[in-house]
Amino acid sequence: MSQQTCLIGGCTQPIYAPAGTRSLCKEHFSDFLSWRKKKGGMPLFKKYSAMSMEERDPLVDEWAQTVTLVT
Repeated sequence: MSQQTCLIGGCTQPIYAPAGTRSLCKEHFSDFLSWRKKKGGMPLFKKYSAMSMEERDPLVDEWAQTVTLVT
């Protein structure tokens, strides 16, 4: 089992899914999907699915700046 943790600083949950070239825990992955849906709807979903992992990184970084870690 991987010992990697979520890309959100301070989050200690195990990884669940990729987000660009990094990974997110289940809770943050769900939050990212919701944010992406609100930000761009179906057009962004289709654009994101056609991007390479490296091309996704700036979008993930933009979302990560909106996250506040609750401990």
